[in-house]
Amino acid sequence: MKILLVEDDRAVGEFIVSELADAGHECTHISDGENGLSAARSNDFDALVVDRMLPRLDGLELIRSLRAGGQLTPVLVLSALGDVDDRVQGLHCGADDYLVKPFAMAELLARLEILYRRAGQRLVDVPTRLCVEDLEMDLLSQEVRRAGELLGLQPREYRLLEYLMRNAGQVVTRAMLLEHVWGYHFDPQTNVIDVHVSRLRQKIDRGFTRPLLLTVRGAGYRLGGD
Repeated sequence: MKILLVEDDRAVGEFIVSELADAGHECTHISDGENGLSAARSNDFDALVVDRMLPRLDGLELIRSLRAGGQLTPVLVLSALGDVDDRVQGLHCGADDYLVKPFAMAELLARLEILYRRAGQRLVDVPTRLCVEDLEMDLLSQEVRRAGELLGLQPREYRLLEYLMRNAGQVVTRAMLLEHVWGYHFDPQTNVIDVHVSRLRQKIDRGFTRPLLLTVRGAGYRLGGD
């Protein structure tokens, strides 16, 4: 993997770079948020590891800027802030995973490999377009249209819709969404799913006679299907 590490602690940064190199990965280390954002925008990295508290630009602001620009490169937040609210805030801003300091290098490596594998699964032996009735998603351009009308989705909304479209007609539970869209294997007691589903529903169903994104009471959600 080609990894960008944005970490202002020199000792931690050197340790991670060395360990990643020993594991066969290429790592670029940058110590401040502004230069980290510039590097993330101008280079083709397989994954980003971003410290939360950075000089010149906060790590979460760095991630928000990337996501606002449509970049979907997997991001793992590395932070000493480990409360549930802190982790949820990191995921809300567009991070794919969140690892609390101090951490075990074996866990960091495992999480990066999972993010890389998950991202690669979207690119190998998969169709370039998903369709559910008159809703279409172009996986190459990452454009979503309903009845030919272009819909403006945020990166997390896009990933949520992609998962729902790949499971069209089936009930998708909250646990499934947490694991496959947010990378959680447990419910962090947050309304993050409800908020994102509500926003997505407004964008794909508003103005159309037939709603596609349905709530299945007591079970989860379903996209399309009778």
